[in-house]
Amino acid sequence: MTRYRVVHRTSYTYGLAVNDAYTVACLLPRDREFQQVVHSQVVATPTPDEFVETRDVFGNRIVQLGVHHRHDAFEICADSVVETRVPDLPTADRSWEEVAATARGLRGAAATKVGPYRAATQPSTPSKRPELLAALARRIFTPGRPVVEAVTDLSREIFETYTFDSTATDWATPLDAVLENQRGVCQDFAHLATAVLRSVGLPSSYVSGYIETEPPPGEVKSIGADASHAWCSVWTGDSDDAGWLDIDPTNHQVPPTRHVTVGWGRDYADVAPVRGVVLGPGSNQRMSVAVDVTRLESEP
Repeated sequence: MTRYRVVHRTSYTYGLAVNDAYTVACLLPRDREFQQVVHSQVVATPTPDEFVETRDVFGNRIVQLGVHHRHDAFEICADSVVETRVPDLPTADRSWEEVAATARGLRGAAATKVGPYRAATQPSTPSKRPELLAALARRIFTPGRPVVEAVTDLSREIFETYTFDSTATDWATPLDAVLENQRGVCQDFAHLATAVLRSVGLPSSYVSGYIETEPPPGEVKSIGADASHAWCSVWTGDSDDAGWLDIDPTNHQVPPTRHVTVGWGRDYADVAPVRGVVLGPGSNQRMSVAVDVTRLESEP
């Protein structure tokens, strides 16, 4: 097992003091088969008048924060320690068509757990150039191909064909632009992978979390240089709970090896790290985000 500490700090400053603010944060990691949360908490400044931790429909840990008095700055800090291991690849050698057929045939509780990840959503659907997505799917998902082999090749294809460019997109960039320009960031590549997988009938979720970054040889890791990360997970058909395989097409890791999972949903909107509203006089709002992922210890 590898132990990580993750500190995610989101700071807001307002040009003029605001009267009220309400924030929803998805920042606390959750337990998985290969991840155990040792400790996690969210601390906000100023102290919120309202603080509620709950679970959303996907089982993610959600914190609701309300500051109902005048303030000119607001900071949310999530501090977590988790232990992770690299999961094994599924041993089943089923074809992707078999898995898709099994997903279509699920009923009852199993369908409720897996079914939401079969449906296309707006961020993971091209509206202008669907033929580009279809062509990518046809190249990868050839008849009879084992599902793990195909999924791994999809990760490789995105990694080798698409360029990571932090200036090319923002959170609202449509998938059409990513397909046409073949540029984007981890959020875009996670949406692209889920779109391809769902287009051939394979349930796929969007996963939000962190990745341990490594500085160039000989350089010291910069404090606050890490960032939120995104990848996806595909259902390989073993059961409704197990049988999910995470893939990180941004780094072509199948399964991911240095990742901390916060939560998952159908797309980015389900697991946005922080979102909210403020009430007060119109003024400039500035937001800064600093994330540190630190490896604390390793166990055999």
